[in-house]
Amino acid sequence: MRKYLLATTLAVSIAAALPGAPLLPAAHAQAAPAASMVTPNRFGLPDFGDLVEQVGPAVVNIRVVQRAAQGTMGENPLANDPFYDFLRRFGVPMPPGFPGQPGMGPRARQGIGSGFIVSPDGYVLTNAHVVAGEDGDAALSEVTVTLIDKREFKAKVVGIDRRTDVALLKLDAKGLPAVKIGNPDSARVGEWVVAMGSPFGFDNTVTAGIISAKARRLPDETYVPFIQTDVAINPGNSGG
Repeated sequence: MRKYLLATTLAVSIAAALPGAPLLPAAHAQAAPAASMVTPNRFGLPDFGDLVEQVGPAVVNIRVVQRAAQGTMGENPLANDPFYDFLRRFGVPMPPGFPGQPGMGPRARQGIGSGFIVSPDGYVLTNAHVVAGEDGDAALSEVTVTLIDKREFKAKVVGIDRRTDVALLKLDAKGLPAVKIGNPDSARVGEWVVAMGSPFGFDNTVTAGIISAKARRLPDETYVPFIQTDVAINPGNSGG
């Protein structure tokens, strides 16, 4: 449940910490507001096609190989995932470092996830648990980011915030497609929302739902105002 809430509210968590990317009022958040790109089809249901085409190129795939502490063994975070097992059975290539693939060491943790570019000069937002696991050290992580056009970059971990489960990465690149961060205060309960990710190195996957509640908090933890949605977050989509 924790990861579900955090993955769906990542965009609003550290906007103020990004150089050149302040938390903008909704009217100035993006040249073409997302709502204007969602048009109803002939059945009266929303059509997210234009939205996906515009922001999809800024969604990235993230692969992580993290050197484990001495004396611990590596793990496959998707070993019990039925979708992962389905892909393995039918011979779909897995990222380097996964079981049966080159580059896997006996003392490494492998992870995959998604993220999105928030500035043309290569800043990327994702989840902290994607980069560093539940209690790992991000300094031991080797992070590779793959764009939708299949270009790959080694990413530097600028910082992580475990309280909000947010990580900021930096790519050595210029002129990248980017999304702008809007104002969560303008979101309303009952509005449509879309989650986009790039799991398993595939092209974008998209799920949709509604905002179920605002200003949620997790029990027995320091208060952080999360936005709760009913959008499905599939394996490999965390951080998108």
